[in-house]
Amino acid sequence: MSVPLTLLGLLERKPGHGYDLKRDYDTFFSRGKPLPFGQVYATLGRLARDGKVVIGDVEPGVGPDRKRYVITDAGATEVDTWLTEPVEAEPHLQAVLFTKVVLALMLDRPAEDYLDTQRGVHLRRMKELTELKRTGTLVDAMLADHGLFHLEADLHWIDVTVARLDALRQVVRA
Repeated sequence: MSVPLTLLGLLERKPGHGYDLKRDYDTFFSRGKPLPFGQVYATLGRLARDGKVVIGDVEPGVGPDRKRYVITDAGATEVDTWLTEPVEAEPHLQAVLFTKVVLALMLDRPAEDYLDTQRGVHLRRMKELTELKRTGTLVDAMLADHGLFHLEADLHWIDVTVARLDALRQVVRA
């Protein structure tokens, strides 16, 4: 997730204060990992330094003055470019799951046990995501679907790998 580009996109929708941006970010994008206020303001500072946002109205607040941030043409162009570029296809071929299995086989450790444990972790996470999908908002359901599809693919890979462990063991120990 690109925090600077996401904040720029939120600002393109409408100018806002750092607090408003954090609230919207956390509502739509963070899912369990809220964006720290310090990161919001540090990012806005860099975006202002780079000419992608400017400070509009400044209003007195209970604490420090509240600055309203406004996206510039350069910032809007960057958001437009980012939105139109495809996301790199994942997963990468250097997956941690694969690396652990190969190393376990190389070191004569029980790769089967590792894969069984990993399967259990995936199934528990799938249960959590299914509950989120059932009880959450549409945004929650969409994000849960994304996670569930990836976990399903991992589970399929685990099953195929278990079936091929003996052959893979011979290859990596040769």
